[in-house]
Amino acid sequence: MRDIHVSAIADAVKKLCMEANVSLEPDVLRAFDRALTTERSTAGKQVLTILKENAALAAGQRIPYCQDTGTVVCFVELGQDVHVTGGGLDDAINEGVRQGYKEGYLRASIVKSPFDRVNTGDNTPAVIHVDVVPAATLKIMIMAKGGGCENRSKYTMLTPAAGLPAVKDFIIECVKTAGPDACPPLILGVGAGGTFEKCAILSKKSLFRELGSPNPDPMLDALEKELLERANRLGIGPQGYGGDTTALGIHILTYPCHITSLPVAVTIECHAHRHKEATL
Repeated sequence: MRDIHVSAIADAVKKLCMEANVSLEPDVLRAFDRALTTERSTAGKQVLTILKENAALAAGQRIPYCQDTGTVVCFVELGQDVHVTGGGLDDAINEGVRQGYKEGYLRASIVKSPFDRVNTGDNTPAVIHVDVVPAATLKIMIMAKGGGCENRSKYTMLTPAAGLPAVKDFIIECVKTAGPDACPPLILGVGAGGTFEKCAILSKKSLFRELGSPNPDPMLDALEKELLERANRLGIGPQGYGGDTTALGIHILTYPCHITSLPVAVTIECHAHRHKEATL
């Protein structure tokens, strides 16, 4: 059994929150570069160039890439041989978010109730998902999830008879309805199978896969490529100005489901795909 004190967890989360908001991961920057080689629209190329410049300025000057510094979505892989000491895991994560958003001068965007709309003042609480895994480590993956693109995410419960064609059409319809409002080029996280809540969590988790990397399942990899091609034929383009780059990637995770069910969830992510991870 390995002890990890809550202070180490809070400190790691604090650093991840601050770093995610000012420094895009290399996979996102490479996706911008790839898009510039295929984008034919003059306006599209100009927008992609501006996005790259914005990323460089944010990282160089240590200022947020976007004014919407997001909801902190945290996926934790908790090793079964780890003992969290000194307090609770959720409390430690939220303390890290609190410190990170205060010390990093990041916008507090969370209200304590969906009805009274009173701001919590420190961007807590985070949305936390924990998986217990066979390990002696604790892996923390955080995403600063923007509100505009999150608002365009969708869920549906299809019938099994509708099958894969209906799944494809639903995913593409999500891109259409998101349009320019979700700050394209987009990244789509898709969860299929499981139950109502399971596929929604899968759709979020899929976004942590390296952008541009193949899906380890050959069938899903081919499906992702097909859907990405279809999405980019819509012509919405970077920031909605038209062009070939409406989406940078589509990531799909699946899970076994009931014989009567075909749940599908699509998390819409904007081009400001801010994610970081650390292992303790």
